[in-house]
Amino acid sequence: MAKKNRKRADTADLPEGMSRRQAKLAARAAERAALQKDPRPFAGLAAEADLIALQEFVPSAVARLEVAGEPVNIVTVLPGAGAALRRSEEDGAERFVALQVASRTHNPGRDLAYALHWVLSAEPGETLQSTAADGTQPELGSLIDASATLQITEHDDFSWWFPQGAAIPAEVRQALANANDAVIPSTQIKADVPGSIWWVNPGGGKGHIRWVRTDDNENRILAALARIAARGELSVGEGSKFAGVFRTHGVAVPVWDVDPAVDAASYAGALQELETKIAAEYDNDAQLSADERKQLDNIKSRQVTI
Repeated sequence: MAKKNRKRADTADLPEGMSRRQAKLAARAAERAALQKDPRPFAGLAAEADLIALQEFVPSAVARLEVAGEPVNIVTVLPGAGAALRRSEEDGAERFVALQVASRTHNPGRDLAYALHWVLSAEPGETLQSTAADGTQPELGSLIDASATLQITEHDDFSWWFPQGAAIPAEVRQALANANDAVIPSTQIKADVPGSIWWVNPGGGKGHIRWVRTDDNENRILAALARIAARGELSVGEGSKFAGVFRTHGVAVPVWDVDPAVDAASYAGALQELETKIAAEYDNDAQLSADERKQLDNIKSRQVTI
């Protein structure tokens, strides 16, 4: 009799219609799925390129976005590299979710969905330290309208961490000063081209232009760049030099070295001209010439993934 009771207890928590073995296999499959990395975590979103830029290299910026009908501030980083917070009622109860965090998984799209889902129901004054998705989060596409774009406000410090006129605790002032000192001058270049383009000046006499592209075929974009490079036309303006391509979140990011003394906005025209050349070569199926192949090999040999 006791054995029968134990058997009933062992099977009581099994999913309906499943044997113990089937339940174990399903659990293992779920674990494997959780460990798999999304090849393009923000794919399908009009904001994909901007989200990647804000997560990977923009130092201080805030973007307003409607999430499930509620306004949320998508930001680069929050105090202490936390994941999300909701300000107190007296400070406006605004919601903030960070992309650059101390604790996350290898699936930033799921992590963002987790943090957004949390902040929607957070009480004023609550904070979230870890954005690591645990499987309870909805699909990112159910929270963010696929056609929604980001209106990004750039900052040269982190004063936006605190409401205007707020008294900053003494123990926080030094941390804020240290964070402000680490901000690298950055600005988005507004050009009529796909993707997200940023000018950055890390110092040392050399600036950079980073172009986050969202092309569907990486091989085609690299081949297009190689063809243009072979003609000596892979430039974004006078004095610029093509530095290479890095890969992140499943997309290619071409980079150019530029003179930091030249105004960032002045590159818009050259970038639009270059996009016309890229578009013309993107669907070119002709075999690469020897010089074009050499350029492609050079690009690939210096390509890194972050």
